[in-house]
Amino acid sequence: MEKKIVRLLANRCTSILDKEDYYISAVLLPLIEIKNEIHILFEIRAQDLDVQPGEVCFPGGGVEFNELDRPHEAAVRETSEELGINQEDVKLLGALDILPTPMGKLIYPFVGKMLTTEIAPNKEEVDEIFTVPLSFLLSNPPVRSYTDVATQHCSDFPFIKIPPTYKRTWQKRWSLPIYYLEYDRFFIWGITAKILNNFLKLCAPAFHC
Repeated sequence: MEKKIVRLLANRCTSILDKEDYYISAVLLPLIEIKNEIHILFEIRAQDLDVQPGEVCFPGGGVEFNELDRPHEAAVRETSEELGINQEDVKLLGALDILPTPMGKLIYPFVGKMLTTEIAPNKEEVDEIFTVPLSFLLSNPPVRSYTDVATQHCSDFPFIKIPPTYKRTWQKRWSLPIYYLEYDRFFIWGITAKILNNFLKLCAPAFHC
């Protein structure tokens, strides 16, 4: 039995447990050069969208079935569609850390360089775009706060089988770090700020001589 288990697990590429239960998406953190200075590009979601209207985000969206093994393609495709550019106008530079969220999303973030400044946002998805100088972000990284996360079992769960310490009502489980920052009139927070913070931590050495 032991040898069979070893054979089954040997050289196996690990994945994310119950991955199919998540809504899988991919986003791009776009670097763009403006007047010889590196900026990061952000979008403001259209006001009539059903989900998070008017909020600041990075370009991105759902990973289609045929892209599940290549989420970077979804990030580039969505960026192209939202910003009105060709996919060839995005140069992928690498991947950031995968982000699972308590809301049931699994997000694959990537970093890319914009090879054009001729951008025509899709108004059905994007109200406007803006950029923030990387120098500002390196000196003013996102602020860390916390949001409480609680769970509640569904009414059909067999409570009689588990210890009575597990209550039927909402129970706080942990405090989840949440990040935010302000730039000009823009408030950047939540998942977008968390991905931004990950990028700044991983890539800051590349921008210091």
